[in-house]
Amino acid sequence: MKTMPAAPASSNNGKSTEPHKSWKKVNEERKALKRQRKQEKLLKELQQAKEAESQAEDAAKEAAINKSKANPSTLSIAVPGSILENAQSAELRAYVAGQIARAACIFRVNEVIVFDDVGIATARETKRSYEQDENGGGTGTVRSSSLQLARILQYLECPQYLRKYFFPLHKDLKYSGLLNPLDTPHHLRQQSKFRYREGVICDKKAKEGHSYANVGLLNDVLVDKAVEPGVRVTVKMDPPSETTRKQRGSLVSPDEPRRETGVYWGYQVRIAHSLSEIFTKSPYETGYDVTLGTSDRGTNVHEVPSRSYSYKHMLIVFGGLQGLESALANDEKLTVDDPELLFDHYVNVLPRQGSRTIRTEEALLIALAALQEKLQPEVADVETDLSDLLPKSEDTGIAVRRDALVSKKQKKRKQMEQETPDDVPVEEPAPILTPKVARKTPNPFTDPSETPETTTTAADDDFEVVSSTTVPGKQQTSANDNDLSRFD
Repeated sequence: MKTMPAAPASSNNGKSTEPHKSWKKVNEERKALKRQRKQEKLLKELQQAKEAESQAEDAAKEAAINKSKANPSTLSIAVPGSILENAQSAELRAYVAGQIARAACIFRVNEVIVFDDVGIATARETKRSYEQDENGGGTGTVRSSSLQLARILQYLECPQYLRKYFFPLHKDLKYSGLLNPLDTPHHLRQQSKFRYREGVICDKKAKEGHSYANVGLLNDVLVDKAVEPGVRVTVKMDPPSETTRKQRGSLVSPDEPRRETGVYWGYQVRIAHSLSEIFTKSPYETGYDVTLGTSDRGTNVHEVPSRSYSYKHMLIVFGGLQGLESALANDEKLTVDDPELLFDHYVNVLPRQGSRTIRTEEALLIALAALQEKLQPEVADVETDLSDLLPKSEDTGIAVRRDALVSKKQKKRKQMEQETPDDVPVEEPAPILTPKVARKTPNPFTDPSETPETTTTAADDDFEVVSSTTVPGKQQTSANDNDLSRFD
């Protein structure tokens, strides 16, 4: 029996359509598509696991290299807080602190110590914010001048986009807007492409084990650790990824940018309540291996051989108004009488000085400049060319065109000179001649024999002597015109 071929399915509109699929076939296609998606998901998870393993291996290798790599040598300076009390106004106190911060950054100082060189005995005279502790002792707080100096130093070192998170309005920072910016390498612009940035942890919800940090860019960066909000961190930026738009980074030590790239990464600020705390509370495990005191009673700096001070962690201590001798006398824990015994080297950085005294902010620049050739760090900074990644000196400030500095009059004069051709002579206006007016009264200082109608001098034409008693509109009558009594 012959079978007739199936007629093609037709729709109501007369157009041909595909034959209807059975439910069995539809289920098989769905199962096949499900298996394919599951297989792709497994492959993606496997690839992510491999990437995570490779990243962990790279991180372990970097950590091993960093452990074997020694940190560069550090330079610390100690400055007394009482130098602000010698300033005549609040503006000058802030400016002195700004000078110290600028000097520390110019000479790549890693730690600034603000110490109290006066002591508790003169707390009332120096307006120290003094409070007793639980045991009744006098080590509760620090002198207000030392605290102000440390606060301004920290404010200037902090990048501009982070200051609003760490420095609320305070009277010590009232005149901080007058100070010169430090413009250090870690004060990055938004368009800078350097891989290390300073940031603050944001109060923004992130996935488990992660957090967001504001590093001065348009968007926050997702970092690899969960940290409480408000903490300042150093972030190493990951290279941009094609799979995600989110910027990612990892938290690193603040010493890593300098260790890896050789870039100066700012200074740390520490407060010491006395001269002895400078040495006893060092942040380094081995302490300061070389200490140097500055005084006009020390050794001539020009007699020190070049590169003779080899150091790992060096400390330079500066005195206040009365010098290091006064700071030593006010410290109850130190029993020595001569400050030279406290230091490895006691140096006079400027012999034959012209002034009786050198201010501390001036001595800072003089000493650090004079000691540049005498210092020899055991581990020097790495030298790398990062000129394309960091802001340059010409990027500082606002670029102003020369045309903006020219006044409107100068522009108009310039335009008129350009419109006037050089070969056309410019006609000078003829001088206006004014007719001479005959003198109404005779000049009493001329010779009586000469009449005013026949003789006139240059002096007569220049001025006219008028009587103080003359009334306008009336003619003065006098028996003798040459009588000078009318000028009384």
